[in-house]
Amino acid sequence: MSDSADNGQDLQGLRVLVVEDEAAISLLLEDMLLDFGCEVIGPAARLSAAIDAVNRETIDLAILDVNVAGEPIYPVADALVERGIAFVFSTGYGSAGIKDAYRDRPVLQKPFAQHDLKQKLLLAHRKATAA
Repeated sequence: MSDSADNGQDLQGLRVLVVEDEAAISLLLEDMLLDFGCEVIGPAARLSAAIDAVNRETIDLAILDVNVAGEPIYPVADALVERGIAFVFSTGYGSAGIKDAYRDRPVLQKPFAQHDLKQKLLLAHRKATAA
């Protein structure tokens, strides 16, 4: 891995949408993303706010809690796919809880460390830019 990947430079300046309904996790994600040099969009704690952000904001990447306020995240994932925006799922249930159509997407297992978040975001971003 290059030095730029090790220090987060590959994520520098990217606009990342955070969709998470737990305030503590939202704050943790926001702090980690700011450390990587990202610009945080949101966080959105409801599906409607997340879909609105996808439709109105310029987004490079997204982190999606699989279950937001009791609702599955898939309408937001669908909207991101339509716009060609890469995303990472965030869940406490592992990849087994991911809908089959999205099993190829990176999954960030809660609880997670900053290094894990960076690796999943880099993976998602590389896949999107290679496509």
